[in-house]
Amino acid sequence: MSNNTKPLILGVSGASGLIYAVRAIKFLLEADYSIELVASKSTYMVWQSEQEIRMPPEPTGQEQFWREQAGVALSGKLRCHPWGDVGAGIASGSFATLGMIIIPCSMSTVAKLAVGLSSDLLERAADVQLKEGRKLVIVPRETPFSLIHLRNLTSLAEVGVRIVPAIPAWYHNPQTIEDLVDFVVARALDQLDIDCIPIQRWQGRR
Repeated sequence: MSNNTKPLILGVSGASGLIYAVRAIKFLLEADYSIELVASKSTYMVWQSEQEIRMPPEPTGQEQFWREQAGVALSGKLRCHPWGDVGAGIASGSFATLGMIIIPCSMSTVAKLAVGLSSDLLERAADVQLKEGRKLVIVPRETPFSLIHLRNLTSLAEVGVRIVPAIPAWYHNPQTIEDLVDFVVARALDQLDIDCIPIQRWQGRR
């Protein structure tokens, strides 16, 4: 369980695979973490496309929405920010955090981060983690990668960003889609030294 007082920033971009964000929120809240969440403008369209669900635009409605999707009513702390609120606390380096994870992360977001563009709060918060030397983890969800994608990812890796592609494993004998998703989420949170997902880890041959 977490005894951290610093929050974790969780960014959700407009890539396909919002289930990754939902499962990350579920386990973090159940482990009593504090989450500062910002979803990009295109996330609204992805929810509509993938699930035919409308994500509320206002922060209070979003908090309830994400808790309902994750199935966690009360545990942990969750605060949502409008994508355009570049004056939010998480837009400042003086706002102390455990780091940030962008899950899923679109290649558009990757490109903007790679060249230092901050057109919304998600990108600004990520840029702050970079300039402050804090941990930034991204979970890109795209296939195949173009050469441009690979170069942008390389640029981010060169400045310390941890890149965890949404590629599941099978050695833990997954039985459900959630098992496959949870493996990726667990490996992403590992990069932030957060261990709150009960997955079967590789023990070597016996």
